[in-house]
Amino acid sequence: MNIFLDTSSLFKLYHKETGTAELLDFFEKNEINGIFLAEVTKVEFSSTVWKKCRKKDLSIEKGKLLINKFQQDSSKFSFISQDSNLVSLALVLLEKHWQDGLRTLDALQLASSVSIKDKIDKLFTSDIVLRAIAENEGFNCR
Repeated sequence: MNIFLDTSSLFKLYHKETGTAELLDFFEKNEINGIFLAEVTKVEFSSTVWKKCRKKDLSIEKGKLLINKFQQDSSKFSFISQDSNLVSLALVLLEKHWQDGLRTLDALQLASSVSIKDKIDKLFTSDIVLRAIAENEGFNCR
């Protein structure tokens, strides 16, 4: 099975929070052949970590460890390059789903998944708005 993880779901693999147990259970019960990530996830992951540090949900030391671990694991993931075609697709998706609440980074996440839709079996997101829009786009979401 090939899956796409947005940053909200990926982060659960590195830091225990609501939804981590369910995601790990899915990984345990299913053979995962490939994990696809949007290139912007590299930036979003660090942003998520530093936000948690700023809010005192994580220590700076723990934050640095999480970022380092993600960077070490990067070779295990297939990143969808963010090029002008992907940005154009994100703009199309924003125009289509603006009333549903689609925003900048989620549009890039969605465009990344749409660009490889035929290669993935399931899309993971913890974002309620993004999940509804992705389901509207025909994705099997979790």
